[in-house]
Amino acid sequence: MKYIILLPFLLFFSNTFSQEKKVKKEKWHWNNNNIKQDTIAGYCQVLKIDNVLYISGAVTNDITPEGITSVYNDLKASLASFGATFANVVKENLYTTDIEEMKKFNYVRKKFYGNDFPAATWVQIQRLYMPKAKLEVELIAHLPK
Repeated sequence: MKYIILLPFLLFFSNTFSQEKKVKKEKWHWNNNNIKQDTIAGYCQVLKIDNVLYISGAVTNDITPEGITSVYNDLKASLASFGATFANVVKENLYTTDIEEMKKFNYVRKKFYGNDFPAATWVQIQRLYMPKAKLEVELIAHLPK
């Protein structure tokens, strides 16, 4: 009998204090207010969950100061879509087909961070999704709560 009385309380409290069943996602995709994701390739440029931004890779076909600047300017726009800057970046993943060229021009990348560098992983790979691309950089950034 006492279990029958406790059962409604357990059900009420489990529903009241349980976590949300669905993750709230906010998306941004290259200055397009109507389309928040690319359904052909299957991605969005920025995905915000809580106070974390997950930023898809920005690419260039040229590992030159101009090409690297272009990538980081695109990342800057991605960060700005949710009011962030490079100061909010906590993790950077960099994929390149020529790590030595990227090392040579690292000074270009460093300008975007000032002296506040994130945790970073740089990997040389054989090929990127876009066949002519030679560099792709993705970021994770945290926004203040």
